[in-house]
Amino acid sequence: MSTLEVRNLYKIFGSSPKTALEMSQAGKAKDEILKETGNTIGVNDASFEVQEGETFVVMGLSGSGKSTLIRCLNRLQDPTYGEVLLDGKNIVELSEEELRHVRRKKMSMVFQNFGLFPHRTVRKNVDYGLEIQGVPEEERKEKAYEALELVGLKGYEEMTPAELSGGMQQRVGLARALVLDPDILLMDEAFSALDPLIKKNMQDELLALQEKVQKTIVFITHDLDEALKLGDRIAVMYEGRIVQIGTPEEILTHPANDYVRNFVENVDRSKVLTAESIMKKPLAVVDPKEGPSAALRKMKNEEISSIYVVDHKRRVQGVVDIADVKKLADKGEKSLKSILRKDFDTTSPDTTIVDLLPTAGTTNYPIAVVDESNKLLGLIVRVTVISGISRDGENNA
Repeated sequence: MSTLEVRNLYKIFGSSPKTALEMSQAGKAKDEILKETGNTIGVNDASFEVQEGETFVVMGLSGSGKSTLIRCLNRLQDPTYGEVLLDGKNIVELSEEELRHVRRKKMSMVFQNFGLFPHRTVRKNVDYGLEIQGVPEEERKEKAYEALELVGLKGYEEMTPAELSGGMQQRVGLARALVLDPDILLMDEAFSALDPLIKKNMQDELLALQEKVQKTIVFITHDLDEALKLGDRIAVMYEGRIVQIGTPEEILTHPANDYVRNFVENVDRSKVLTAESIMKKPLAVVDPKEGPSAALRKMKNEEISSIYVVDHKRRVQGVVDIADVKKLADKGEKSLKSILRKDFDTTSPDTTIVDLLPTAGTTNYPIAVVDESNKLLGLIVRVTVISGISRDGENNA
């Protein structure tokens, strides 16, 4: 079941939203609606689901509607039309008291502006939400210390925000959200105000943190590299509409339109695309019970110079070379065991192309892509790794 589901969501600013809605549904452009009605469509018919434990990134340029969208999810801005379902319940219909409960227990938000209280210590900034809930001081202190340790700020608890760097202050903001133990973490351009190096460090921290806590995260950014690095899936917004939703690889290799295509054209693909995206299904494999003649026939039929040996569960046992196989076949041998080579390279399906480059440069055989049980999923030849880096590598792979 989805943790969060958004259905046909609109946010329209202005005095005649119904007219603007009808014009939008009739195909009128955002600028045209603004000119004729004075209404601005911030979010235009957005629909998506966010799965439990997923980092769902919403990406777009300034004015695309991404920050308006995230503020509709916890009703910092009330949607004009549509539904926001949290565990199947529409929060658009909640009372003020019910909404406060959602914000305190279900959703926490991290903003671009840290918004820390300068007169409170780091710990007291973090436990502020618990204080509002009436949690006893000792329990607040314990939970705040745990949250600060989680974000790497152990030892800074009793300092003031002014004594911390910008990156450390952003960690305080993250700890302040985490201390409430929310189901969903909303992050609105959380790292965009940071210097590039600190920003990269915070991205790495978030990835490491997510491995530990497995929160459901909706992350807003205008930075494509950040979206590709953090997102399990990415929603690309343009003029209030979501124009594509997909994994980083899907966004890169199959852009939905020219807007997305222009967005991704200068991305370093090698840092995003993985072994799974460039591997090919093996043209042929051979069972250990099969002999040299069978292996030789398969290699000749497929015009390949080596073949992987796999058991009945497709677990890789080794690889054999055509010259060695031919010698055994000429001798009338019945087993491949004596020529079975173990000096082949394997990789997992999620290894990035850039990490495959050193192996591709030295391997004697196609790289075997295997799962955790050593089952053969596919093969990658050297030229496929190189072509995968190019802009149209997916067409050559």
